Amino acid sequence: MIKHYKNIDGRLCKIEAAETGSWIYVVNPTETEISELEEDLHIERDYIRAALDEEEPSRIESDDGVTLIVVDYPVADAVENNPDRTLQYSTTPMGIIVTAGNVVTVSAKENPIVEDMAKGVVKGVCPHFKTRFVLTILLRIAARYLQYLKQIDKLSNFVEGTLHKSMQNKGLLQLLGLEKSLVYFSTSLKSNETILNKLMRGRFLKLYEEDQDLLDDVIIEVKQAIEMTSIYTNILKGTMDTTASIISNNLNIVMKRMTTLTIIIAVPTIVFSFYGMNINENAGGLPLANVWFPLAISAVLSAAVGFIINFTQKFK
Repeated sequence: MIKHYKNIDGRLCKIEAAETGSWIYVVNPTETEISELEEDLHIERDYIRAALDEEEPSRIESDDGVTLIVVDYPVADAVENNPDRTLQYSTTPMGIIVTAGNVVTVSAKENPIVEDMAKGVVKGVCPHFKTRFVLTILLRIAARYLQYLKQIDKLSNFVEGTLHKSMQNKGLLQLLGLEKSLVYFSTSLKSNETILNKLMRGRFLKLYEEDQDLLDDVIIEVKQAIEMTSIYTNILKGTMDTTASIISNNLNIVMKRMTTLTIIIAVPTIVFSFYGMNINENAGGLPLANVWFPLAISAVLSAAVGFIINFTQKFK
């Protein structure tokens, strides 16, 4: 899918074909569409395909007046197999190609960040100011990271509260998913920060005074997101470690109780085993060999063993 937009009279409007100063919005293009972009805009196919590979690392490069910026943006997807539709976060690459007259954004699937810009949600979008337009996209990506980080913090607090009430595998799996999401965020944000540092030098895109201020804002947002990711990761690791310790402690308590119960039950078994032996009557047999005496002695010995074990555990 290829769409074209241009700022006309202060409003971002959809146009039929690419013009100088327009924005080309590309989503999961076919080979035919890639060939059209290559022919009309003189963009290398590798530049267009860069963002279509989910494993493509963030990078920036320039060749023959065409600059490619690959950045990771966050996405939130519901886990289909989970009946509670738990959100899981990840990152996916997006390509921003700056030519002499246009800006092209390429992504493998619909990108809500630039989709809002196309729908007019974001005011003052001017594709003909190419550097400012690119920085606006990067600023919105950084803001989306911060938004999702706040959601992750709320989700982790909620899951932690449910774990305090009852230890269930579902809550532990949710915490594991959130920890995994934070790892994705941390890796992608650090890569995006490297790209911003390269842009600051002004070697890839020409920076004007207004652009410099906007770039500073983007860098501040990204650094804040990196710091928040680090803090939430440490908190989540602490929660996971504490939860593991609680589970291990609960298991030890259960095993201790089972061991105590086994020892107490073993006492009557030993007593009745003696009285159940075939002893020669001429030898006189066991004293008081009737049913009440073994029962009584078993009860007394079991109570004594239970009291000793309980007394020992209290004064450890």
